[in-house]
Amino acid sequence: MNKIFTPIKHRRSLKSVKQSVSVTALISGVLFTVILPGKAWSAEWSGTHIAKHSLALQQIEEVKGKVADAKGAPLPGVSVKVKGTNIASVTDQNGNFRIRVADKNVILTFSYTGFVTQEKDLSAGLELNVVLAEDNKNLTEVVVVGYGQQKKATVTGAIARANLEAFRDAPNTNIGQSLQGAVAGLNVGPVTQAGSTPTIRVRGQNTLGGNQSALIILDGIQYNGNLSAINPDDIESIDVLKDASSTAVYGAQAANGVLLVTSRKGKGEPRINFTTSYATQTPSSDLRPMNRAEYLEYVKALDLTKSYTNPNYVQPDITVIADGGVKNANGLLPNDFNWFDQGTKRGYINEYGLSVSGASDKINYLISANYTNQSNFIKNDLFKRKSARANIEGKVTDWLTVGVQTFAAFNNEDGAEPDKTTLFRTSPLLVPYDANGNVIVQPYSTSQDINPFSNSDIDNFERHNFYFANLYSQINFPFLEGLSYRVNFGNNGRTDNIYIANPYGASQTGSASKSTEQYYDYTLDNILTFNRKINKHGITATLLYGSIDRRDEKTVANATGFTRLTLGYNNLGLGAVQTTASDGYRESLNYQMARINYTFDDRYIFTGTVRRDGFSAFAENNKYAVFPSASLGWIVTDESFFKVPAVQYLKIRAGYGVSGNQVQRYRSLDQVAASGYNYIFGDGNSNTQFGQRLRNLGNPNLRWEKTRELNVGADFTLFKGRLSGALDVYSRQTKDLLFNVNIPSVTGFETITSNIGGVSNKGIELTLTSTNINRGGFRWNTTFNFSRNVNKITELLGNGDLINSNLFIGHSINSFYDYRYNGIYNIGETIPAGYYPGTRRVIDTNGDGVVNTQDRVIVGSADPAFRFSVLNSFDYKNFTFSFFINSVQGGGSGYLGDNSQSLILNDNNIRWNNIAGIDWWSPTNPNGEYPRSQVSPTFNPRYFKSRSFVRLQDITLSYKFPEPLLKSMRMKGLSIFASGKNLVTWTDWKGWDPEIADGGLNMGARPLLKGVSIGLNATF
Repeated sequence: MNKIFTPIKHRRSLKSVKQSVSVTALISGVLFTVILPGKAWSAEWSGTHIAKHSLALQQIEEVKGKVADAKGAPLPGVSVKVKGTNIASVTDQNGNFRIRVADKNVILTFSYTGFVTQEKDLSAGLELNVVLAEDNKNLTEVVVVGYGQQKKATVTGAIARANLEAFRDAPNTNIGQSLQGAVAGLNVGPVTQAGSTPTIRVRGQNTLGGNQSALIILDGIQYNGNLSAINPDDIESIDVLKDASSTAVYGAQAANGVLLVTSRKGKGEPRINFTTSYATQTPSSDLRPMNRAEYLEYVKALDLTKSYTNPNYVQPDITVIADGGVKNANGLLPNDFNWFDQGTKRGYINEYGLSVSGASDKINYLISANYTNQSNFIKNDLFKRKSARANIEGKVTDWLTVGVQTFAAFNNEDGAEPDKTTLFRTSPLLVPYDANGNVIVQPYSTSQDINPFSNSDIDNFERHNFYFANLYSQINFPFLEGLSYRVNFGNNGRTDNIYIANPYGASQTGSASKSTEQYYDYTLDNILTFNRKINKHGITATLLYGSIDRRDEKTVANATGFTRLTLGYNNLGLGAVQTTASDGYRESLNYQMARINYTFDDRYIFTGTVRRDGFSAFAENNKYAVFPSASLGWIVTDESFFKVPAVQYLKIRAGYGVSGNQVQRYRSLDQVAASGYNYIFGDGNSNTQFGQRLRNLGNPNLRWEKTRELNVGADFTLFKGRLSGALDVYSRQTKDLLFNVNIPSVTGFETITSNIGGVSNKGIELTLTSTNINRGGFRWNTTFNFSRNVNKITELLGNGDLINSNLFIGHSINSFYDYRYNGIYNIGETIPAGYYPGTRRVIDTNGDGVVNTQDRVIVGSADPAFRFSVLNSFDYKNFTFSFFINSVQGGGSGYLGDNSQSLILNDNNIRWNNIAGIDWWSPTNPNGEYPRSQVSPTFNPRYFKSRSFVRLQDITLSYKFPEPLLKSMRMKGLSIFASGKNLVTWTDWKGWDPEIADGGLNMGARPLLKGVSIGLNATF
């Protein structure tokens, strides 16, 4: 054995043996070593057993400690890594970490976004207290830029990361809600329906007939599903690409901005996380219909309009004035029924989430499940989501990594809502059900008005299932440092099943239907990246070749006239009349992209991109287009001549690029539509025949819509890190607008899709983040966002306006074109023909002495003058409190909404109920806000009102339990929270919420919901 094993005290130095490996063995309690050249084998002797190992037997040590910032606040999520290896860990919610090392001669690196990376040896022992200094330049922060990542310091485009952490505890069932007001230039609409996705747009509107929504990229794959399918807790970050120089990598679909959504990965030691919350939901405004007493006074006041022209008029008793449908032989019906209250209720959101995650040097994993149950304010506005995700990544070798990012969501939206307009306007003297509890389909005996509950007291089955999977692998070529190849195979799938059985449908003969739709797309991306730094030169080059294929098919079957609807939609063959319809499409995209990012001395930066896109929907002559961009950056504070003590970091950047927008499929072709039984053959005495006709005239020269944008910006850090931010100024011009132009019907067509003009958007965006107080364990941070965009149409067909399409050169796409007025005519005034007391006083704007259509002018637009938001967060010991103010302002004539209401004396207005509390004009209320008259005037202009508002959108208080208590409970983290949503809105707008475009005094609109929530987050 002595020839094989040498005692350690007699071991030769490894320095004298090239490419040799020291191997240890334990023989009868004595440690031995053998030198094996060229191969790493080790032996362990225990009795007669010898085992081979891949590494030498060494003593394993555990290092533990805590990481905090300069003020002592713990830093969760800090990456702790053994330098030169893949052994890593991460700090918990209290900043604590544990990591096992082979011996004490290692170096640990501590890295965290926004802080300077620090290295520590173990000379001071195995327990470390690490203090990280803030990185004023944010050089270490990494953002997603499309087909890769970049350090924020080298980014030259307008890219912003949303602060998702500030809204983790808000009752948001959709990740889009967490973006509302959170990023300057990102305009996110309100959510008023359970499970719905808000509108998401970047900067101003730059298209007429093209797509207006931002492009969503989920884990590197274009996502065409609904954001309602994604569990918000699964999302790690969202980066917003705003200008053309940053969006050009997505070319044809990026004119409206890009959202890069990245899901979470496992980090550090294994952990189990459980979250739960409960939230209430009620309308943020208090619109309601009139009760019995208010309704009867309202009907009397309507009848009094007759007295305007006849002072001797004597108003009869209300039983004579009221509609016959609300009275019987004994007079008015005795009811005071609140239809709106019957069709609404207090809503709620209940959520549960569970995840298991962790990472080692070879694999990281995250597996999560979520259940969301939302019951909204309106009856049967329901949303239930069951979702599961698995993100797994493994390092097969030192040069090959494979992974999968996948999720499935099953959305249940069963239930049909009652008709919201009818809930308001049905008389409170009527009731919806008879003595046996059956729906009274037509409550009025004098009209065909339908009971709103005949739309909701039905059998409705609605399910939407979503599937997503991105399979990827990456090769880091060992023969050339910095060269890697990645392939993504992304899959999106969706199935929609909507089944309805309505016993009151088809004139109460019964109707039923089944609709089934299946959608699938795949994305295949091949990405070659070279990333190398040579002396002062940094180069990152990316080549992309990819394709997308989409297909969809839909089938609908209907039946009416059932003797019995017992089997509902499960046997449509029982219906007397049966019809079917189907639809489907397939489209494909092909693209190539080249990008180079070059830095010199880490201060001068250049990024250039060229992308070529092809889309099957465009005409044969224009299927492909090229989208280039270039941008520059200069870190001024790295220059030796820059000596401004107050400025720690200043980067100036400028970029110019071209991005595109796609046309709707088949718009370049002649489109056929069913025309019904309209064809007559022979002498005209035969029956009409079913036929088809051409609807849209094809355009073989239809071109891509292109947006050219110049963006100039700056990123800065001031006052020793207390204030940081970004400023961007941009100008974008869109040409060849896609628009459906109406053509004379004598041609046999209705429209032709054409490239007709241009739109301009110019604006400014500012983001400021400040640390106001940071001492004594108390920290107060503020983030302020401001954005302004000015939208104008620069050209149309020829040089003229398209009045019928409401498009005017030199004005916003969203302009309002109408009459001006200056009050309401009162009794005793000289009133021109065609107008009456109680109607609006229309202005002769052109001064020709006649009020006609030539007096219409641009009275304003729906575009805001500016937007701003303020997030304040306060941390003291284990408490965190934050509140978020969001605002949209219209200035003098911007952000207007149609707040029109007017009444005339007719049967419907006497029969129908109305909104309570409207300030109607009357002889006794001559300053009333809304017109009311005996007959309609010649012109009744719309009433536009400012929708400007300031809203307390989010407020949250959370508490993290202290570490000693957690240790006793064997937990890694535990926090509880309470939050509020849309609690207060300050506005002069009348009706539903001002942010809802059709939400004025509109009975059919949906309210914005407010509420409070409570919840907890536990980690084991």
